[in-house]
Amino acid sequence: MSKRKEKKGSSKKSLVVCVCGLAGSGKSTLAKKIADTYSLRYYSGGDALKALAMEEGYANVERGWWEGEEGMRFLKERNRDHLLDKMMDEKLLELAQQGNVVMDSWTMPWLLKEGFKIWLEASPENRAKRIAGRDRISAKKALEALTTKEEQTRQIYSKLYGFDLGSDLKPFSLILDTNNLSADEAFFTVCLIIDNCLLRS
Repeated sequence: MSKRKEKKGSSKKSLVVCVCGLAGSGKSTLAKKIADTYSLRYYSGGDALKALAMEEGYANVERGWWEGEEGMRFLKERNRDHLLDKMMDEKLLELAQQGNVVMDSWTMPWLLKEGFKIWLEASPENRAKRIAGRDRISAKKALEALTTKEEQTRQIYSKLYGFDLGSDLKPFSLILDTNNLSADEAFFTVCLIIDNCLLRS
């Protein structure tokens, strides 16, 4: 068992961690590593929304769903009707309140009163390069897609909850610039804070 897992296992504290950042910032990778290292349950708002879209009849694709045609069509529907977003966020709030969770979410940092909240900062160009590599598309297409996606998403959350995704950083305990950090370096930095601040007796 790793040193961190031993430390987590000996702590009576209940952890609630929210990881947030725009597409390609590394939030899902970081959240999953935190969950694995500290034996926390992991929930993804994006995955939950995509699952709801599949239930509504949207086609699934192996790569780049959110930046593709189906994901963009779903975004437009969500902008017209916020019911699915509200249902998902209510469920995520219930799960977060049970404790010992990591949330990869664009809404929980604003909706949850408690928790350690992390914002990952990265330039649009760097994020587009990461998405291009992940989804096997050009960096130009990735940048166009994430720009459209983020504008649509900002509109949804502004209407629903009144916050400006990507600009309003008041809820966050930690703002980490990932432009010049590898995924492992970002993870190591966050672990130092969790070990020495959140889990210290």
